[in-house]
Amino acid sequence: MNLKQNKMNLDFNKHDGLIPAVIQDRISNKVLMVGFMNEEAYRKTVLDKRVTFFSRTKNRLWTKGETSGNFLNVKEILFDCDNDTILIKAEPKGPVCHTGMDTCFGEINKDNLGFINHLRKIIKERKQFPSEKSYTSSLFAKGINKVAQKVGEEAVELVIEAKDENTDLFKNEAADLLYHYLILLEAKGVELDQVIAILESRHKK
Repeated sequence: MNLKQNKMNLDFNKHDGLIPAVIQDRISNKVLMVGFMNEEAYRKTVLDKRVTFFSRTKNRLWTKGETSGNFLNVKEILFDCDNDTILIKAEPKGPVCHTGMDTCFGEINKDNLGFINHLRKIIKERKQFPSEKSYTSSLFAKGINKVAQKVGEEAVELVIEAKDENTDLFKNEAADLLYHYLILLEAKGVELDQVIAILESRHKK
């Protein structure tokens, strides 16, 4: 978890002791809400790893979810270039808005492509910090040939299912292929973004 412990560079004086805090879902990247923090709220947020604001209407600290239980668990904190705005990447426990909506902007907090990036991080961690209980780590340990072989096997199974009428089996095989493809990219030291960049360049031609 990347939590900024040093608040010395934050400029709490620019807006009468308050700094805007943008809360973003760490997986979907959707903006969940915006609030304000003073120094005490910021310290409590870092200490508790739950988002705490300074409520201007209540004139006190307010931990999001203290009544509803829909806390915002902090995963990462970033500052902007002027050190007068905070970006918090969080994991929401339930709806964020008091209206019951996922976000305070009326958006549905779902982005399956965002989960792909989350999955990529997990795969990278399994490579850097192997675990005996991890299937992914075991593939990396067996070497590039085994990883490539698994991609080939999953591709063949997907082709076989494509010829049948069982859509659920086809989707499961497609998921297996995608997962092993991501492992192969990591094994080769190639980022998915680099592959996407090639597709983008082709699209421009």
